[in-house]
Amino acid sequence: MELQGRYSLTSNRESGFGRYDILLEPKRAEDDAIIIEFKVFRPAKEQNLEDTVRDALDQIRDRRYGALLEEKGVASQRIRAYGFAFSGKNVLIGA
Repeated sequence: MELQGRYSLTSNRESGFGRYDILLEPKRAEDDAIIIEFKVFRPAKEQNLEDTVRDALDQIRDRRYGALLEEKGVASQRIRAYGFAFSGKNVLIGA
């Protein structure tokens, strides 16, 4: 997928009540914004990668990482959230 010219990419910036990992801000009104949060599986806290993905998505929602985009006029329904969970070479992505 060609993203250059369509998105501004930022990482580890403050928005809402924390710092997101990656944010793709659309330059065109017809494109959705994308927020990505990365998490490493922690066996002491989570039972599987699905739990880790859920924690990543909860973090995006609970810490309101979309607030910066909403302040710029991006409608909340146009903001897509993705959680990436890692355990060694295993990766699970959830939305």
